[in-house]
Amino acid sequence: MLFAQPSPAQTDASPVLGPSAIEWLTSISRRVSAWASACADYYSAAALYDELRGLSDAELRRRGLSRDTLARDACQACDMLGHR
Repeated sequence: MLFAQPSPAQTDASPVLGPSAIEWLTSISRRVSAWASACADYYSAAALYDELRGLSDAELRRRGLSRDTLARDACQACDMLGHR
């Protein structure tokens, strides 16, 4: 026989990922997860701000809020909820 047939182990199409590739994929996965979490937190903050901005100044004061700091307060509230 002039040409030898490759063994099944040689024809396996799935590449083996080394430790550096796995670490890289894990790192990317964590970064994407953190980014998605931050997006969700700030989306929640925007929704909260939209809900609160329609309240009167008296109602905001009753809740311990000020119109001057409403956006910052909404972001801080969502940041605290997102970092349980």
